[in-house]
Amino acid sequence: MIFIRHKICILFLAAAALFAFPATARRSPSNIVIDAKTGEVLVAHNPNAVRHPASLTKLMTLYITFEAMEKGLIKMDDELPVSFTAANRSPSRLGLKAGSKIKVETAIDALIIKSANDCATVLAEGLGYSEAKFAEKMTEVAKALDMKDTVFKNASGLPNRRQVTTARDMATLAAAVYFHFPQYYDLFSRQKFTYDGKTYHTHNHLLKNFEGADGLKTGYIASAGFNIVTSAQRDGDRVIAVAMGHNSQKERDRTVARLMEQGFGKLALNRSSKAAATYVKLEHSDFLFNEHEQGKDKNSNENNAKQTAPDAVWMVQVGAFSNYAKARVYAQKVRRGYNELSSRNVQVEPAQNNAIIVYRAQLIHLRKSDAQTICKDLQKENKSCMVFPMEHNIQLTMAEK
Repeated sequence: MIFIRHKICILFLAAAALFAFPATARRSPSNIVIDAKTGEVLVAHNPNAVRHPASLTKLMTLYITFEAMEKGLIKMDDELPVSFTAANRSPSRLGLKAGSKIKVETAIDALIIKSANDCATVLAEGLGYSEAKFAEKMTEVAKALDMKDTVFKNASGLPNRRQVTTARDMATLAAAVYFHFPQYYDLFSRQKFTYDGKTYHTHNHLLKNFEGADGLKTGYIASAGFNIVTSAQRDGDRVIAVAMGHNSQKERDRTVARLMEQGFGKLALNRSSKAAATYVKLEHSDFLFNEHEQGKDKNSNENNAKQTAPDAVWMVQVGAFSNYAKARVYAQKVRRGYNELSSRNVQVEPAQNNAIIVYRAQLIHLRKSDAQTICKDLQKENKSCMVFPMEHNIQLTMAEK
């Protein structure tokens, strides 16, 4: 009888161990590295596996916060109230007291550096939402960014079985943060902040250990494993990397560092095998045009274009934007400066490169001379543009900030 009881105890302990460590025992990590300029996938392993984001969730909370700041709804030095709900969030937290207030900038620092769950709720509620409603907004924004497999259920990343994402979607979000809000991106490179007399240090050790690394966010819960979204810049190249589902912080950091090195190596190889590209920056845009064939004689190109393009099939591209509405509004604004043009001369063309989607604002069906005149007028106002025949396929790529 004692032997049987002992055997049952051993079996019970073995089963308990299995259930206590399911994530580390059976997890297969997901990784992806993309070229930030083009969205090209440089390295990937299991990038579409559905996973829990953990504190990577806070990147979307910050994205919506940055958007609110850009619209003037809140400011860095605004003080937001701390509710009972926020004060009682599970760790990691800053230890805020219900009824107190905290500055927006401090809450942002706490999200990035400390990964404070109480501050995530403060920001969600400070923007006028309950946290549940804010999570609905987060999911809505995710879909607008083409994060196809992402659903948010809270602002912090605390465990919720229905809160899911993929490494690919997180790369899309990181690119959106970088390109849509470059004025706030430097916040992700901060390595420490002080609150109430205590100094907190970042969990993102790649900021110190990987050449060129400058953000973004780490995350961990038991069901997710160790996650990270990070970005680095070298020699004019920028990569965005995501590693999810790793068994330890060291494993995660070693893996993502190795994969980013591979990404930079691939970009360097591509650069050495291609002709240098010329980039023309667009007004009101976080993007650049990449026009190939620059090594050819320009006059020869123009002569060929004249032969292949009939009259009134030229266009002038006046901008590239992160959403359709902004692109159309700007194209219509430019169009209204020319009485002979109508709304039929306005076109918004979506362009997608893997993780990145942009909208090209264009005036179309123009004579070449008219397209050139419009472009010259814009240039006089220090606004950039590009003229080309409508059948000419120009590749749109993302710019450094």
